Amino acid sequence: MTPMKRIAVCTLLLASAVALWAADLTGTWNAAVDLGGVGSGTATFTFKQDGEKLTGTYAGTFGQAPLKGTLKGNTAEWTFDADQVGAISYKGVVDGNKMKGSVQYGGAGSGTFTAEKK
Repeated sequence: MTPMKRIAVCTLLLASAVALWAADLTGTWNAAVDLGGVGSGTATFTFKQDGEKLTGTYAGTFGQAPLKGTLKGNTAEWTFDADQVGAISYKGVVDGNKMKGSVQYGGAGSGTFTAEKK
């Protein structure tokens, strides 16, 4: 096998291995949100994953809303809108059935979150 073919085969095998290790967010996640001095609360996210694409719903203090986002490797990012505070965005790192990261709650402030898959 030529060196170029070996590189191509190794690249293909590595890409397959990374796909197998990629996180799977599909399902329901319970989150604890801390916005520092502004307050804290809980949220429930129901995700549906299709490759790197995330869709689903948010349920929490600001009612319910559809969400959309991406999952690249073990990094998830998603957004949704709430009438009370505007655009809300989450960015987290997935570790098995747990996740933690940062959140920006529109006009209400920013903070951190932890979540666990049911």
